[in-house]
Amino acid sequence: MINEYRNYINGEFLANTGGALMDVRNPATHELLAQTPDAPAWVVDQAVEAARKAQPAWARLPAVQRARHLRDIAAKLREHKEMMARTLTCEQGKVLSLARVEVDFTADYLDYMAEWARRIEGEVLESDRPGESIFMLRKPVGVAAGILPWNFPLFLIARKMAPALVTGNTIVIKPSELTPINAFEFARLAAQTDLPAGVFNLVGGTGAVAGAHLAGHRDVGIVSFTGSVETGSRIMATAARNLTRVNLELGGKAPAIVLADADLELAARAIHASRVINTGQVCNCAERVYVQRQVADELTSRIARLMADTTYGDPIAEPGVHMGPLVSQAGLDKVAGLVERARAEGAVVVQGGRRAQRDTGFHYEPTVLAGCRGDMEIMRKEIFGPVLPVQVVEGLDEAIALANDSEYGLTSSIFTRDLSHAMKACRELQFGETYVNREHFEAMQGFHAGRRKSGIGGADGKHGLYEFTETHVVYMQHG
Repeated sequence: MINEYRNYINGEFLANTGGALMDVRNPATHELLAQTPDAPAWVVDQAVEAARKAQPAWARLPAVQRARHLRDIAAKLREHKEMMARTLTCEQGKVLSLARVEVDFTADYLDYMAEWARRIEGEVLESDRPGESIFMLRKPVGVAAGILPWNFPLFLIARKMAPALVTGNTIVIKPSELTPINAFEFARLAAQTDLPAGVFNLVGGTGAVAGAHLAGHRDVGIVSFTGSVETGSRIMATAARNLTRVNLELGGKAPAIVLADADLELAARAIHASRVINTGQVCNCAERVYVQRQVADELTSRIARLMADTTYGDPIAEPGVHMGPLVSQAGLDKVAGLVERARAEGAVVVQGGRRAQRDTGFHYEPTVLAGCRGDMEIMRKEIFGPVLPVQVVEGLDEAIALANDSEYGLTSSIFTRDLSHAMKACRELQFGETYVNREHFEAMQGFHAGRRKSGIGGADGKHGLYEFTETHVVYMQHG
């Protein structure tokens, strides 16, 4: 029986009186899982209006009370962990173990942001005048809009909702049309708590209609979006009509630099893990390798063996596989096209290099490409699949120069036993994050932010929390 979900607005699941329904299918089996609403503009207006009306009363609550509601939702997630994990696996394709990690991390993130309720800080400044104090207060922006991607769709709800709510904002979330079911199930759990009506609202729909209308809404104070550079650019242009603040986490093309003095077993395993997690559909995955010539053949062979041993399939029917499918036919076609063009440009397939021979599912073989050059498309464009191009370099300076020669600037890594090499890379790599001798994966207490076309603003930690506040300066004469 196909589930039909409804928009969650002002504390209620509303009948689908406007817009069509969208099919959601399992990318491993193509099975129809559910139908979700394709909200027209007037439904988005309804959600924003509910959030706008709820925001003043929500902001007047002490932050510790707002935090309690986040903890209540986190508890619901843990109570229904297996259901939420299986939902993620069925609609997005990630392996069940990773889906369980995502549910756990989402609940932990809600709790982590709740802990900031007593730590939101202002400032007191010295005045030039006698008998006067200057206070800098942090105030909520108002209504936040969260527009989500499909690769970690549950966690991204918390990444946008938790800092917004604890700082006194209300929010409207629009999930990706490829993976909306987990968001509607999240709303169902949130509705079982005593979260005040209108504080959290959820509308389904396409980016072209619901997402664009939300980004351009005059009553939205901040638009937080995670996704592609192209969509982020359109959201920024739409939001600019109202001078609405934007927070954008966009694409990545993360370089991994491996020097001759590196622990090659560590480097190979870390790069492999970073490349195949979620079938390579992660913005901070290692997307290109620069390896020093002396160890290039050995590192490439080690990574190729790990790729060859990487199993893939339907994560529900074959629970032991390391990877699931890509999320869509379009994603599969993109990966296959990049590899085909790389081969035409002279890249050598060391492992994989073709679509998987399976009856169903958007699967691509784990792939290693050697002989790559900096001018190749596959070294410059985001792959978002289980494909790793490798380029040989003579030394660290060349590797850093090639790494920085990119329109992206989200994450990077270096593998070396020499502290001076690691410190030089940290000084000169022009990226928001650098991982030293480990896989690419951020911590919730850090600050996940990119340079160039990888985004504006950031998320996580204190600095991510303050993205959802604005400063109010008070000059108080009391002398």
